[in-house]
Amino acid sequence: MGGARRDVHQRALGLLAVRQRSRRELERRLLQAGFEPVEVDAELDRLEGVGLVDDEVFARAVVESRGTRRGEAPRLVAQRLRQAGVEPGTIAQVLDDAALDEQAGADALARARLSRLTSLEPAAAFQRLTGYIARRGYAPEVARAAARRALAWQVEPD
Repeated sequence: MGGARRDVHQRALGLLAVRQRSRRELERRLLQAGFEPVEVDAELDRLEGVGLVDDEVFARAVVESRGTRRGEAPRLVAQRLRQAGVEPGTIAQVLDDAALDEQAGADALARARLSRLTSLEPAAAFQRLTGYIARRGYAPEVARAAARRALAWQVEPD
């Protein structure tokens, strides 16, 4: 293993040790570090070959973390994946497989956040709840509907 190959390899492994990354993210970071494009491409091919770089696995992890656990809207998760350089076809497939329901996700966020807003007047609680949901990437009409349902549930539990 030559010195340059070892350096790019060590840097790539160091970046992957911090967190999983897409091929494009890793490529950007290695090029910014001053490695030659040819050696970066060769190293990324090697890492892909052994399974350390896999955009589909990366995309599934992002969907699980951001979409399922954090409750972000599917369109915000897709945007994050596009920014990471994941191919549109991979994004569509992973989101389709995850079957994230936008309204159900917004409703879950609203119910979880509602307990923090009990001291507010209903109009203020509605505004804050709607804003909170919208900041997670949900469309305004979806956020408003989820906030209305959560506030109604607080008054009259099902």
